[in-house]
Amino acid sequence: MKIILSRKGFDSSNGRQPSPIMPDGTLLSLPIPSNDDYENTYSSIIWNGMTYYDIIKSLKSNSIIMSDNYCHLDPDLRAGVRNRENGWKPAFGQMSSSLTLLRNQKVSIGDIFLYFGWFKATEIINGRLLYKKHAPDLHVIYGYLQVGEIIEKKSDIPDWLKTHPHTSYDDSWRKGRNAIFLPSDHLSFQNDLKGSGVLDFRPDRVLTKSGYSRGCWDLPSFFKDVYITCNPNPWKDGYFKSASIGQEFVMNATPEILTWAKQIII
Repeated sequence: MKIILSRKGFDSSNGRQPSPIMPDGTLLSLPIPSNDDYENTYSSIIWNGMTYYDIIKSLKSNSIIMSDNYCHLDPDLRAGVRNRENGWKPAFGQMSSSLTLLRNQKVSIGDIFLYFGWFKATEIINGRLLYKKHAPDLHVIYGYLQVGEIIEKKSDIPDWLKTHPHTSYDDSWRKGRNAIFLPSDHLSFQNDLKGSGVLDFRPDRVLTKSGYSRGCWDLPSFFKDVYITCNPNPWKDGYFKSASIGQEFVMNATPEILTWAKQIII
């Protein structure tokens, strides 16, 4: 089995502000802007009665995001953000060099993606959602997907999935450089939990070492026993320095790492 730490959502280049840790603990990952997707805009997707655009502008009034900007809603994990086709389920697409990495690492059925991103705590002041002053910038795990199926041909895409951004990109499908990962019905190690979902904030889901910049992680020492892709020579004095470039950090699921992943999800 493989565990994949998968970096997603706004970053310093795409979006240029942290995703919010909502006052109720919701980890609301903000999808990156896209000029290649024409299905969802920031004003068309919703959380708790607010559009994502309203949330973004409340947090950062001078945000580069505009209401009619299209966004790349992937991984698509939250059912309630938009109207759904009958039969909808969560999905995650990957393509080009990142997909090649996953294939080279033989990521397959049963493997687990743990999605993380750049987050910051928020609060409501005078009716407005704001980032908390002096709150740290953190890498936090906010969702998961255990692979139940991999779609590698465009002709195999079911009707309910056709609003997913990776169903387009015709050229990459023709070249075999696109795929969509669908979840198992239930977690293989916890049958009462679905094979994919979003997570609320919890201290053990924070990767960032306290007092350090967000890319410096406080991983347990047993991670030293495995190779993690995209992270050459990552171990520094007292922390793991995660790669600043790259999306998919793949590792073998040793018994200790699998137990760690289970605890993160459950």
